[in-house]
Amino acid sequence: MEGEKKGLFVHKKLPNYISAVRIAGTASLLFIEPLSPLFLTVYTVSGITDVLDGWIARKMGTTSDFGAKLDSIADLLFYAVMLIKIFPVMWVVLPKKIWVMVGAILAVRIISYTTAALKYHRFASQHTYLNKASGLFVFAVPYSIISPVAVPFCWTVCGVAMTASLEELLMHVTSKEYTAGRKSIFQLSGKI
Repeated sequence: MEGEKKGLFVHKKLPNYISAVRIAGTASLLFIEPLSPLFLTVYTVSGITDVLDGWIARKMGTTSDFGAKLDSIADLLFYAVMLIKIFPVMWVVLPKKIWVMVGAILAVRIISYTTAALKYHRFASQHTYLNKASGLFVFAVPYSIISPVAVPFCWTVCGVAMTASLEELLMHVTSKEYTAGRKSIFQLSGKI
């Protein structure tokens, strides 16, 4: 009986453990040469765990507010480490106009998170379809940054990221209360 309880506990916490692996993998990227084969391998594994944790949680029926927050923290850490490690390469390759756009995207994100914090008295980051698409595009940047398509691809990433950021801000501004699981501004509730 005790073994079954322990197995059930591990089963329910599996998505959170996967998020923890992503956090550890992301942290290890700080000590690996950027764009090296080892870097791209750890980077890829960390990205795969980003997809797996939420998918497994939904399939197992073990989604939780804590898991969503842990996923958001892991995402923010992943982006921060990417900027620390990939930024110097991107700074040389990409035109400065892209950096102005990146600054604007970050400003909209900060306004969105601040709006949610003031309105809902909590950290609220929606896992919308556009945010997921934005994450996928941002994730692909290190693979493309040393290729001839780096600049046009990064402009596309900026367009998707700004659209996702504006959508989330509009969701927070127009909603009376926070609705977890809302996938689009066109969806009124968290249920699909």
